[in-house]
Amino acid sequence: MAGYVEDRWYKKGPPDPEDPKQKPTRIETARHGKGKRYKVAGIPGVRARSFDRLTGPQGANAWLAKAQHQASSGEFIDPRRGEILLADYIEQEWWPSKAYEDPSTAATVRSRVDTHIVPYLGHLQLNGIKTPQLKRWLAALKGGTGPGTINEAWHYLAAILQAAVDDERLTKNYCRSQKSVRPPARPAPKPRAWSKETVLAVQQAIDPRFRIAVDIGVGAGLRAGEVFGLAVEDIDEEGERIHVRRQIKKVGSKLCYALPKGQKTRTVPVPAYLLKRIAEHLAERPAQLVKLPWSNPAPGETERERDLRAPREHALILPGARGGGMRRDAWDTRIWKPALSAAGVIGPAVETKTPIKSRPGKFRTVKAYPESRENGFHALRHTFASVQLDAREPIPAVSSWLGHENPSITLRIYAHMMPEADGRGRTAMQAWFEGSS
Repeated sequence: MAGYVEDRWYKKGPPDPEDPKQKPTRIETARHGKGKRYKVAGIPGVRARSFDRLTGPQGANAWLAKAQHQASSGEFIDPRRGEILLADYIEQEWWPSKAYEDPSTAATVRSRVDTHIVPYLGHLQLNGIKTPQLKRWLAALKGGTGPGTINEAWHYLAAILQAAVDDERLTKNYCRSQKSVRPPARPAPKPRAWSKETVLAVQQAIDPRFRIAVDIGVGAGLRAGEVFGLAVEDIDEEGERIHVRRQIKKVGSKLCYALPKGQKTRTVPVPAYLLKRIAEHLAERPAQLVKLPWSNPAPGETERERDLRAPREHALILPGARGGGMRRDAWDTRIWKPALSAAGVIGPAVETKTPIKSRPGKFRTVKAYPESRENGFHALRHTFASVQLDAREPIPAVSSWLGHENPSITLRIYAHMMPEADGRGRTAMQAWFEGSS
């Protein structure tokens, strides 16, 4: 089998002219005492490698046998390819290979990797990330990160290490090859619906210019970005339905239109009351034309990208306070949370003074409201789902109205909102048996 071990410190001396049968003596080479002594070479497709020892589990002979076996079966991976730092591999190879169509998704992934992986593991070599390192990483994250975020970061790291395996830099992905260390389970979603009294209290407390958002959120189950992107052309009064065709999302610091979450449009049947409220809102505050890029605010690099991202104009029902598209961060801090606080859903804001860098000695008053994820705009969407399920609308229909990928997602999220069985099945079975006797 191809391959051999070379002693780089010694070589055979010349034969004894008086006794040719005498075994030649060894003489020192010019490299004697310098570097590693034993060199494994001669295996096709395998780079030469040097070792300090000839025998033992870390010696040249052991590596020669392993490399010969793996090379003959086409499974050899040079361990030196795994000596690149994780941070360098992510930046130089993994990240450039990703091609996210949605720039906001790319931004989210980048943020998770840069925040929860690179600061803790980026200084390690790829082949140095094993079970002990994973355990220490999880322990460090648990100090200030929620289980859902840790679970998400774990799966990103698993994907990165698997890419390294596919790139033949690693032989094993320890995130997937062992069971002794696992991330915390992602908390099962169990959203809460608001009572009618809470919805009305928030609606009464919110700035009158934006009350229609509450009506649309609870009456049609739209996400906040979808409400911000809703245009007059999307309202079908005759058919009593709303077409959800776009959302407004933020990419970096800029806004753009995009398809709703899941990359698909949908139609939601709505009550006449909601249509009446929208008509009253528009009579008092007419829609505004807002032009934004489509899908990605960055300039396209190809003609096809430039055509796809070309600005589109829609008459928005709920534009920003100063025109243009509504920004989600401004909505949360200036409109939504103040209304929640005024309605008693969350506590009052805490005021702090922060220095203004450009004006030494001057301070800016900043209001910070308590965090309450369960009382975000999504609470209106949960309320919509709760009402529909309580009315015993079919799960597939509710799933379609909510824009879920499939009904199993709807069932997993909202199973606890399903009304209790009321004995109709028992009555049906009794009638079946009675009919068969």
